[in-house]
Amino acid sequence: MRHAGAVANAAGLVAGYALDAYFGDPRRGHPVAGFGRAAAALERRLYRPDRLAGGTHTALSVGGPVLAGAALAYATRRQPLARAALVAAGTFAVLGGQSLRHEAKTMGRALRGGDLPAARARLGHLCGRDPSTLDESELARATVESVAENTSDAVVAPLFWGAVAGLPGLLGYRAVNTLDAMVGHRNARYARFGTPAARLDDLLNLVPARLTGLLTVALAPAGKGDRERAWRVWRRDRDDHPSPNAGQCEAAMAGALGVRLGGRNVYFGRSEVRPFLGDGPRPEARHLPRAARISGAVGLAALGLAAVYPVTVGRLVGAVARRLAGAR
Repeated sequence: MRHAGAVANAAGLVAGYALDAYFGDPRRGHPVAGFGRAAAALERRLYRPDRLAGGTHTALSVGGPVLAGAALAYATRRQPLARAALVAAGTFAVLGGQSLRHEAKTMGRALRGGDLPAARARLGHLCGRDPSTLDESELARATVESVAENTSDAVVAPLFWGAVAGLPGLLGYRAVNTLDAMVGHRNARYARFGTPAARLDDLLNLVPARLTGLLTVALAPAGKGDRERAWRVWRRDRDDHPSPNAGQCEAAMAGALGVRLGGRNVYFGRSEVRPFLGDGPRPEARHLPRAARISGAVGLAALGLAAVYPVTVGRLVGAVARRLAGAR
């Protein structure tokens, strides 16, 4: 039965990825949006400007989806078809690869057509920067950086945790990542309250972000990129980013495309200056479809690894864990 469960998890990940690739994010009733509303309601009850309140909020917000996923996984432990269907639904709910690539291509078309107002209006679908004063180059840079980082956050990391921990891993990771986007900000309200969610998100992305960087390097030719340059820039610049994880993805993408990322980012009411990553010119509209193709190739490679893991390494790890537990 354990083998059947592993196969069901693998099949569910593949089916969920296919659903995301075909349908993308639903326009209405997205489960992640529902989680966000629940987490916001809980924040209104628990908020205080300290880490204890933030830790409580994080534990309750994340614990609910994890426990729900664990209960469903346990209930279907002898029903592989039901388990596969649940994992497929969970994977479809938490992935965002198709929508990410769609947004990059849409931004590219707007910039190539010289429609800056449309491009500025579209940027909010990718990141939280203030687009009002951004020109083509800065809009393209924001898009490339968002595609690079979200290839990890919205594709590789969910697949990684789905492979490692099944349905609880899928739901728990997406809960943490969504919570970080909501409260993990360096501003007056969330400087302390948001720290637990931000640190947990950093921890859960340590391996996926580095895997994303390596896959971006390996698959740079999918976007007519240079694998050797991507490797060189990734090794040199990946730790220059203030985030312990985003730099892994952005440096690799900068090298793959032969562009320079980083610089001054203006958010609503806040400004940050980040180190430059990569060499060459600033991104342009022509780089956006290439970034989308690399992101898609990385997603497919991550899917392959995630599908193989439950029936190979995952089974071995589980067997060793059971043997050690039995020896105590």
